[in-house]
Amino acid sequence: MQAAIDRVMQSYGMMVNLTPAQEAEAREKVTNFLKDKGGDEHHLAVEGLKYLLGHVPKPRRRTAHLSTASSSCCGS
Repeated sequence: MQAAIDRVMQSYGMMVNLTPAQEAEAREKVTNFLKDKGGDEHHLAVEGLKYLLGHVPKPRRRTAHLSTASSSCCGS
């Protein structure tokens, strides 16, 4: 898990200018967030970075089914 935390902090540090105190606080937050999570290093790093960036899942658009799409779109 330490490698994932290091990856998160490296990436986050390139996106946001942090003082050493802010970096330590962010590292502590992401460590606490990831301690109960499972998965490989990549998954943990992505989840940790999303957490620090305040990612909120967006509702997905509903896609129209081809069978219900109007055929009059092309002037027919």
